[in-house]
Amino acid sequence: MAQKLLSNINSPAHLKQLPEEDLARVAQELRAFIIDIVAAKEGHLGASLGVVELTIALHYVFNTPDDQLVWDVGHQAYGHKILTGRRDVFHTNRDLGGISGFPKRSESVYDTFGTGHSSTSISAALGMAMASALKKEDRKHIAIVGDASIASGMAFEALNHAGVSGADVLVILNDNAIGIDPSVGALKEYLTKTKSGKETGSDNIFESLHLDYSGPIDGHDLPLLIKELKRQKSLKGPRLLHVRTVKGKGLKQAEIDQVRYHAPGKFDKITGEITPSDTSKLPPKFQDVFGLTIVELAKQNDRIVGITPAMPTGSSMKIMMEELPDRAFDVGIAEQHAVTLAAGMVTQGLVPFCNVYSTFLQRAYDQVIHDVALQKLPVVFCLDRAGIVGKDGATHHGVFDLAYLNCIPDIIIAAPMDAVEMRDMMFTASQGLDLPIAIRYPRGRGKIVDWQQPFTLMEIGSSRLLHEGKKIAVISIGPIGTLIQGVIKEEQLSVTHLDIRFLKPIDTRALELIFENYDHIITIEDGTVVGGLGSVVGDLAFAKAYQGKVHKLGVPDSFMEHGPTADLHKIAGIDKGTVLKLIKELL
Repeated sequence: MAQKLLSNINSPAHLKQLPEEDLARVAQELRAFIIDIVAAKEGHLGASLGVVELTIALHYVFNTPDDQLVWDVGHQAYGHKILTGRRDVFHTNRDLGGISGFPKRSESVYDTFGTGHSSTSISAALGMAMASALKKEDRKHIAIVGDASIASGMAFEALNHAGVSGADVLVILNDNAIGIDPSVGALKEYLTKTKSGKETGSDNIFESLHLDYSGPIDGHDLPLLIKELKRQKSLKGPRLLHVRTVKGKGLKQAEIDQVRYHAPGKFDKITGEITPSDTSKLPPKFQDVFGLTIVELAKQNDRIVGITPAMPTGSSMKIMMEELPDRAFDVGIAEQHAVTLAAGMVTQGLVPFCNVYSTFLQRAYDQVIHDVALQKLPVVFCLDRAGIVGKDGATHHGVFDLAYLNCIPDIIIAAPMDAVEMRDMMFTASQGLDLPIAIRYPRGRGKIVDWQQPFTLMEIGSSRLLHEGKKIAVISIGPIGTLIQGVIKEEQLSVTHLDIRFLKPIDTRALELIFENYDHIITIEDGTVVGGLGSVVGDLAFAKAYQGKVHKLGVPDSFMEHGPTADLHKIAGIDKGTVLKLIKELL
């Protein structure tokens, strides 16, 4: 359809010039525009479709950017970006050098706070509101948070403070009963039962926190939304507006299959059908290796349980939740709780596999130290999406885990090069360890098709010598070792390659042999060059008075932006070309 109204909206000021009766047409055009671009370019679909009317109403009623919107997570923010001057560059969304898939302060004055992780919006908006009060500025601050995100501990900490702060902050609860997967927990059950909003006092959880509660109202009824937001604009103090929406609204398939259409990949913009791809002959995703292997192990050992904070589909924990529903738990967006829950289970003899995206475990760092490692409780952490993850960008790259875990005593850090090693690490962890272990693996597929081999017990801290040569030794950790093997074989290089496998405890015997026999050592990792494998090998080489040179390849000491993973590897200098060039120079 022709974007007759949308094509003339380059800022909220242009939107405000339209009569209210034209806004339904803007909503129709905005949905079509999002669907057109995401169908061809991929990205997050369902969340942004669900808040089209809300987005329009917010920018129509409030004086943005002077009035400040904070979008929780940012999956919801595509419509916001299109209405705030980025319509003509929206096709570059998530591309290398293009606009970010999430709100980003450096990108636009309308992006008041960067939000790649969930449950931060209320804290940020409250901080802004309190600052405005101190500065005697008259502006509004609005946090738009989903029902899955508001159940997080951080969101409740912010609500608890907001209720007694006196700050002029409006929390809009976008209630669609789903995050990426369906929302879980008692709060979800409470919101489902909230039909009229007439509860008072202790009957209403938000009023109990001293928030002025309104709703629930239909989040797709533009006249009603505008009327209510105008009323909210005239109020002051901490308040919460409960808005009900449908994730994926406007695309039938996205409304029906909300999990799959959160980020569906390429699809037909007319029919909504997802572009089929034949994956039957491809190696499995590391996520599926985890999901299938934990079920296999759990059927052999009834003490094994699975835990995931809100990512059952993405992590493939859903496989265990379907086959062994009494022993696999989605705890919602609650990484801190997930870690300490696992620690509590260990004290009673269970073997919990706590599956957390690498970038999300950062949110539970104290729990890893205080509740797990300090007490030597052998929780098995399976760190999904480790390394560079591509188009989700800086907020989602799992590049810090090797470094941030390495400085913690009494924790084992492992990274399999392939699916067979991953299975063996999981098997070894399930057999009873004295310490916690973190097994990190990347997004995407491995290289081995025939991966379901019999389990082999692995010696903790052991490495694997994959190739022997002269003068140069390459030490890799994780799947990037497959790249090294490829370079060595294709170029027929006389280079030694050691798959170190364990960063902690590291195989000092193998490293001492390398120090004795090689002039150059190259370390390579898909994690930060500061604090990871290169740092450990460099420190050990110095301690052993190594006379050669250590060349460290890894993610540089800067935040990597978004773009295709291959391009980002090249920028980081951990790609095939960079490795081959360095080896040839040294040879």
